Order: sequence, then structure tokens, then C-alpha cells
Amino acid sequence: MSSLVIYFSRSGENYFGGELKNIEKGNTEVIAEYIQEFDGADLFKVEPAVEYPADYMQCIDVAKKEQQADARPEIKETLDSIDDYDTVYIGFPNWWGTLPMPMFTQLEQLDFSGKVVKAFVTHEGSGFGSSEKDLKKLCEGAEIKKGLSIPGAKVYDSKEAVKAWLNE
Repeated sequence: MSSLVIYFSRSGENYFGGELKNIEKGNTEVIAEYIQEFDGADLFKVEPAVEYPADYMQCIDVAKKEQQADARPEIKETLDSIDDYDTVYIGFPNWWGTLPMPMFTQLEQLDFSGKVVKAFVTHEGSGFGSSEKDLKKLCEGAEIKKGLSIPGAKVYDSKEAVKAWLNE
């Protein structure tokens, strides 16, 4: 059985543990790498063609405007098929209650029929928000399993929680 992690993650200035901090690796990427370590999954990072502003407050302002416009930002590289995978992990930070819009750009292009989908989200208190509802639409035809919600400030302490979730 082969698996893939499709994820969006942002390093740099982030809201982390109740304050703005510069982080070298995005929180979601940390979890994606744990999944790869335990499951052997391939990784695919969704990256916008135009990077978000480095300043956190400017970044979330752009993200909110994208969401309000129901935008589908262009991405640097597109994954064309997930045919070779049985299980697809989908990871993202909670941005304004759901997935960042570049994830919509990518996920809408894939056929999830017959796949098992396990989502994970990093956040600072908002959990999945409405993203589970959005994922059901984006991953039509997939069997969606219980997701994993991890506060961003706790990603480096969550390795065992990730391992337990993978084995559920």
C-alpha cells in the first residue's frame, strides 16, 4: 500500500504559541515529515506561484482576500494524478477557518475515487474549522477517515500523537 502527503506549509513569521515568531520550517511541514518517517509516504508540497508576504499580518490579509474572492491561486507545480496511491494524507494550516486557497487549486484537479483520505491541520486554537466539510467536497469519492488536529506550538511535541493517529 502506497501513500502520499499533499500539504501546504509556511515558514517565516508565524503566529506560534500566542506570539509572532520566525520559524525555519512551517508547522504543517513538520507533521508531514513525521508521517513520511513513520509511513514511508511520498511528499508533495503545494506552493503558491506568488509567495505570500513575509510579514504575518500582511500574509493573513492576502489569505482572507483570496478566501472572500473564492480564488484559486496559481501554484508552482501541479500534481496531476494520485492513481499510484491508496492513502492520501492532506495537511494544512487553518487559515480563516479552512484550507489555504492554494490547496483548493491543487485538490480540485485530482480524482479521489476509491482513495482513503486522512487530513491533518495545524492551528492556534481553531482546529479544523469548516475544512472537514470542504474536504468532503474536494475529495469526492474518497473514504475520509478521522483527522488529526495539532496546535502549531506543539508540533515538535506531537511525534507520538502522529504515530498513534497513523495506526488508528
